[in-house]
Formats: sequence, structure tokens, C-alpha cells
Amino acid sequence: MKTFSRPLLIIDSLNLFTRHFIANPTISHNGEHIGGIVGFLKAIQLLSERFVPSSIYVVWEGGGSSRRRAIQASYKHTKRPQKLNRFYSEEEMPDTYENRNWQIAKLIKLLNKSGISQLYVSDCEADDIIGYICQNSFPEKNKIIISSDKDLYQLINEKTLQWSPGQKKIIDKEAVKQKFSVYPENFCLVRSFVGDPSDNLQGIKGAGFKSVVKRFPEINESSLLIDDLIKLAKQKSLSSKLKLYSEIASNPEVPKKNWRLMNLGIRNLSASQILKVENYIENCKDKKRDKLGFIREQNAIGVKNFDVERFFLAVRNLI
Repeated sequence: MKTFSRPLLIIDSLNLFTRHFIANPTISHNGEHIGGIVGFLKAIQLLSERFVPSSIYVVWEGGGSSRRRAIQASYKHTKRPQKLNRFYSEEEMPDTYENRNWQIAKLIKLLNKSGISQLYVSDCEADDIIGYICQNSFPEKNKIIISSDKDLYQLINEKTLQWSPGQKKIIDKEAVKQKFSVYPENFCLVRSFVGDPSDNLQGIKGAGFKSVVKRFPEINESSLLIDDLIKLAKQKSLSSKLKLYSEIASNPEVPKKNWRLMNLGIRNLSASQILKVENYIENCKDKKRDKLGFIREQNAIGVKNFDVERFFLAVRNLI
């Protein structure tokens, strides 16, 4: 499996945090659930030991994309609420959102003491910030995105890999091709026709990854645009009774809208948001580690059984 030497690690933080918040049963000395905090920190430690990164960028959600909501108000409205930690009995369950937000706030404070860079830009999605970092800030550097979100597969290329915390493996170009029958450069293109129910995005009737690629073999021969595939569908519909061709030809607005919502280009970021990202990255160069401050903050939270020495040893070579 392909990997890099001293890559940048770009962490989809809410994705990683939620995984541990839901499943990690750790309780503080004060009797509060802190599984999200401890699980996240241990994950960074293990990732640092595995990949020995040159830098780590933790990217937080900015409240969702106002530009995407302007395109479709119901975008992501079907997202299910996060489950409570399954280890609690019904009487012990903490308030999900209050406890989650408290843990995130404390985690941010701890990370500020660790020398790890954090980015937060309001009114946009973490995916867009990750996309900008990969495509614009560090296009030539080796990068590994830490996330289980397949929305980010479109960013995978020779310089960018993805580590899935759930699958515990690297996702590269060939892995995407094997599972979805399409390479990452056309992954978003095909998804625009398939849709994504989890984000409340309807696709073309009868369109799936395998069926679209089978009926349009041109997809894996070159990088195509939405209009290219719609044009091909119209041409093929003239000589074939296959419903997929006629459905695409009759509903070209569906994949076009989905593309605008799914694509991680800079169109969903404003000039001021881009400037904030660049300023964050520039200021990250001056991040300092404060082990004593980290220990004080950890003690105030009531964290127990966390190896601070091992954690700081793992991140000692970040620049």
C-alpha cells in the first residue's frame, strides 16, 4: 500500500472526534464523559507514530456552507442526529450536544498547547478548507487526509492519500477505482449523477457508480466535465433505448446542481474565507508547544490514564 515519508496530516476533525465521542466510554475524575477528547488525542498520537508527519492541520467545521444552502436549502437536512455513547445506561446518558460542545471546546484548548495547527473558518465546511489546503496551499507536498468521509475521495491523487480511521487503511487511487469503478479525478463527476441520499441530494433515476461507468466507458479514459457526459448521454439516447441515457438527457439540471454542491473547488469559498485560510497557515508557523500548560489543562478537565509524555514525543518533530 502506497504511503509517504514525512507527509502533511490534514485531519477532518469533527469526523474523527465524532467517531470517538460515540464509542469511547472514558469518564473524567469529575464524572464527565470525555471519550471524544481522549480518543481524539490518542488517535493523533498513533497517527503521528505511524506516519511521522512534518505538520498536522486540524480542520474544524465552520457551521456549514452558506453558499451551498443558497443553492439548495435542504442540503444535508436529512443528516441523522449523533447517537449518544452506547456505553451509558439510560439514566447516565449526558446531554449529547451540551457534552459534545464542551468536549470540543476543551479539546481545542489542549491542541493549542500541543503545537498542532488548527483551522476554523465560519460559514463554510471543513471539506472545502481541506480541499483548498490540498489543491491550493500545498499542491506539491505529500499529504494524508484523515477522515472516513468519501466526499474527500475526489482530492486523492499522486500527492494526496486518505487514511480511513474506520477501515484502518490508506485509500489511494486504485482503492477508489476498485470500490467505485472510477478514479478519483472523476469521482465527483459520477457522484453528481448518482446523488447522495445522506446529503439529501437526489440523483438520476437508475444511476449507480457501476451502471454509469459501464454505460460511459469514456469516464475512465480521460477527465470529463458534467457537460461532456450530458452531451454523450444525449447522443447515445438517439441510438439506444436504455433508460439511463434518456433520464440524463431529460434531466441535465440534476447533475449540474449536484456538482455545484459536491465539488470541493474554491467556488464555495469567498475571497475573505480564502484569506483567512492563508493567514491561519502562515500563523501556524509560529505555533509553540507548552507541555506544562497542556498538563494543567488536562488536570482541570479531569483526564486520567493518558500518557502525555508519549503524546508529546509523537508530535515533537512537527514544523
